Amino acid sequence: MKKLFTILLVAASCSTAFSQEKGNFEYGFNVGLNLSTVTSGTNNNSDSRVGFNAGAFGDYFFSDRWSIKAKLTYDQKGWNSGYFINEDDSFLTDYHFDYLTVPVMANWHFGKKRNWYLNFGPYVGFLMSAKESRFGIDIKELTQSIDAGLALGIGVKIPVSDKIKIVLESDGQSGLTDTFKNNTGNSIRNSRSSLNAGLVFGL
Repeated sequence: MKKLFTILLVAASCSTAFSQEKGNFEYGFNVGLNLSTVTSGTNNNSDSRVGFNAGAFGDYFFSDRWSIKAKLTYDQKGWNSGYFINEDDSFLTDYHFDYLTVPVMANWHFGKKRNWYLNFGPYVGFLMSAKESRFGIDIKELTQSIDAGLALGIGVKIPVSDKIKIVLESDGQSGLTDTFKNNTGNSIRNSRSSLNAGLVFGL
């Protein structure tokens, strides 16, 4: 695995495939592994949920160093080993939330061939489903329909032809809004990190 990673880094730094210039546009698709949890006040005692994401993106270049990337991503979030409390009972369960997430990221490209990038910006997630796993209770009515926050990531694009690149990326999201409606305690906010891989196509 270490040798493969080294080969990919060398390929990314040495390749002379298609350049990134002002007015260029790239689009692509990616899938990834999510590790999500929630934060509440100064505490973070929940266990992480393992999920996945899949999406599409477009990237418009203002120069060889700066671009704006917008994504549309199916995002699995939530956490494990949380308490579900209602009027009659409370029990330990896992929380499964699914979102359609739209991040809009400023991309800073660096490296000799500008194949590496850092990105940062806001995201908005639209709730698709919300359930607890023990009894399969639908809790969408208790959950905020919007998850908004900030995203940050780093990635590398590895050219394989004149118009195609492989992209490897690590990113994270930190929620700023409460996950639940009518929450009278500490705000419960989503937190998610992911490892992604995909393909980029140049126009």
